[in-house]
Amino acid sequence: MFTQEDQLMLSKRGITEAQVLEQLECFKKGFPYLTLEAPASISHGIIKADEAIVEAATDDWNTYLQNNHRIVKFVPASGAASRMFKNLYEFLNGGHDEPVTDFEHVFFDHIGFFGFYAALNEKCVELYGKDITALMDEGHHRDVVAALLNPEGLNFGQLPKGLLLFHLYENGTVRTPLEEHLVEGALYAQDANKNVHVHFTVSPEHRELFKAKVASVVARYEQEFGVKYDITFSEQKASTDTVAADIHNELFRDTDGSLVFRPGGHGALIENLNDLDADVVFIKNIDNVVPDRLKDDTVTYKKLLAGVLVSLQAQAFAYLKRLDEGNCSDEELQEMVTFLQEKLYCIHPAIETLKGDVLTAYLKKKLNRPMRVCGMVQNVGEPGGGPFLAYNADGTVSLQILESSQIDMDNPVKKAMFLEGTHFNPVDLVCAIKDYKGNKFDLPKYIDKSTGFISSKSKGGRSLKALELPGLWNGAMSDWNTVFVEVPLTTFNPVKTVNDLLRDQHQK
Repeated sequence: MFTQEDQLMLSKRGITEAQVLEQLECFKKGFPYLTLEAPASISHGIIKADEAIVEAATDDWNTYLQNNHRIVKFVPASGAASRMFKNLYEFLNGGHDEPVTDFEHVFFDHIGFFGFYAALNEKCVELYGKDITALMDEGHHRDVVAALLNPEGLNFGQLPKGLLLFHLYENGTVRTPLEEHLVEGALYAQDANKNVHVHFTVSPEHRELFKAKVASVVARYEQEFGVKYDITFSEQKASTDTVAADIHNELFRDTDGSLVFRPGGHGALIENLNDLDADVVFIKNIDNVVPDRLKDDTVTYKKLLAGVLVSLQAQAFAYLKRLDEGNCSDEELQEMVTFLQEKLYCIHPAIETLKGDVLTAYLKKKLNRPMRVCGMVQNVGEPGGGPFLAYNADGTVSLQILESSQIDMDNPVKKAMFLEGTHFNPVDLVCAIKDYKGNKFDLPKYIDKSTGFISSKSKGGRSLKALELPGLWNGAMSDWNTVFVEVPLTTFNPVKTVNDLLRDQHQK
């Protein structure tokens, strides 16, 4: 099945033949739907934090920060901004010079409100000898868009989203998402020595651009916030790419006979996360940022999530150390069971049948796992994973973040559960990735490999099947201890299209 050229290619990528064969089996068998018990909701899997809970959790987090712990802010930032400008590319490549669609009218009517306006205006003068107003008055709207997107202009169409000019401030400065994440890190993730560790996952072609941007701004923010930044980068590993299959579920080969691989999706980043040396990790997407005037809620609820995490972790660690000592009384074991089922929402339907050493082994296994606390916002129709109580392979029920592709929408009961969901996760997680002895967990061991996704793509006019790995906050973290906490919508401000930057949340 594998030629010498195949074997050489696999070796260079760090992929084994067995992995490829396993992936081909996934194409042939597909992935099973998860078995749901119920959507998570307030009082049924999602904590609603009142003022007392917020205050206690914030105190817990501030206390934790005073000790010698390593905190890392992990920001997936590999995506190019091209999808942000899909509508503008359609306008640029269309047959009309003036705006026609509602999207185009909004863009041009409010162009002066974008953070990149001044830079774009300067580029228009440089390229065409006229400013934006003059070009639009003369009907040359496409020239304006070309100056924004094309390589000879600002090249926004090819830049990573993290380096676009997002937010204009009163003093005339404009911040990129990268800079807003640096500021956030200083506000809730600096350690006792005032170090701020921020890790960005980037595309290989953008790495030097990110490093250059950091070099140009880091001293300013260090001075402003009195911190020392440690900013690192990584790229999605070639070993996490997945092989493509043809319509017959056999290896898809390019016209030259070589195997075709595709990126494994954001689930591949579990390997990057696994490489970090950190006690606590904040995970948040690159485009979910706001200007300083709206950061208070972000900081408050990040501290809330982190405080809930370290409080639960401290209790789990205490129980694990007690289990190591042995000779736990029935009352102590029952206390641990209550904690596991009511605080960590890991439920064994027949827990009362577990006794003695069997119960002790079960408690050790379930308590000694990576832990995450996930922010959940009320469902307002935005895309995102939904919170559910789902069955695991061992028969237990736990909290999971699921995508629609993991749910049998042909089953009216399951579809109703999905549609009736009250909340979704906007990629807002705080994670603990070391065990009670201070050792790093091997995170890939906690992946549910049965939760991947198969999609239809094409290459050179030929249809192929692509395989995505279990998502980073979905199947890749399936076997973690998981807790959901409601956070306000003010903490979720993604930028999916360029016109999203016109929302009040992104204005000065």
